[in-house]
Amino acid sequence: MSNKRQAISIDTRWINRALLYLVLIALAVPFIFPFWWMVMSSFKSANEIFAFPPKLLPTTWRWQNFADTFAYQPFARHYFNSLYIAILVTVGTIFIAAMSGYSFARIRFRGNGFLFVLLLSSLMMPIEVTIIPNFFLMKYFNMIDTHVPLILIPILGASSVMGTFMMRRYYLSLPEEIEDAARIDGLSRFGLFWHIALPLGQSAMGAVAILTFLASWNAYLEPLVFIDNLKLFTLPLSLNNYNDAYGLPLWHLQLAATTLSVLPILVVYIIAQRQFIESLALSGIKG
Repeated sequence: MSNKRQAISIDTRWINRALLYLVLIALAVPFIFPFWWMVMSSFKSANEIFAFPPKLLPTTWRWQNFADTFAYQPFARHYFNSLYIAILVTVGTIFIAAMSGYSFARIRFRGNGFLFVLLLSSLMMPIEVTIIPNFFLMKYFNMIDTHVPLILIPILGASSVMGTFMMRRYYLSLPEEIEDAARIDGLSRFGLFWHIALPLGQSAMGAVAILTFLASWNAYLEPLVFIDNLKLFTLPLSLNNYNDAYGLPLWHLQLAATTLSVLPILVVYIIAQRQFIESLALSGIKG
């Protein structure tokens, strides 16, 4: 009798798990289908993309689309521009966010809370509000049509503010006894930050790094305003530049270029998704 109950229990468990997977797959389809359509359309001709009834798979796999994306404009250079800008913005944001987050979490001074709230309030101001003053400021310093504004503005703006918020939340969750023991051993305040807080904050810095890199990689408004030279274009501007002589989009080339721009980010996220979720939980929930 007990064996029969155990078998029924195991069968029920498998049924519940199968139903759960079916529900999750059904919920995932609306999110996966646009990406699937983009990748498959990158192998189609321009006419086949809009064929009716639509086809999930291309009739003829046009690998030439990917080669044409590099022949139509300096796409490889645009790719490099986005990559090195995103790396510099990420490194600078982590450096500033780690120090300022630690300062707000561990250094007690008059006006600490007020300054932190004032800093967070800047997140309520959209980039469209400050883009014109930033443009005239960069123009005054002769930085228009360079990559300097695309690096400095995020580092000194919203990216660092959000990073500061996440790092502060994480440092508040660390027990102060660790630093007390290191202080007894003679470490200075900077030594505590460099040797204790910074190594322990790698998980939170991972979350800040991924979010900052994605924000810089996908930025469109700032390059549109500050960049005019084709050689200095970043990927978002480059993707919008696949047009024919009449200004109409070359969809097959645009989708092929978009696929190439998305794949590295997708691969990085698939490899580091566990660390990314863990770092978000540590930096955003604890404390």
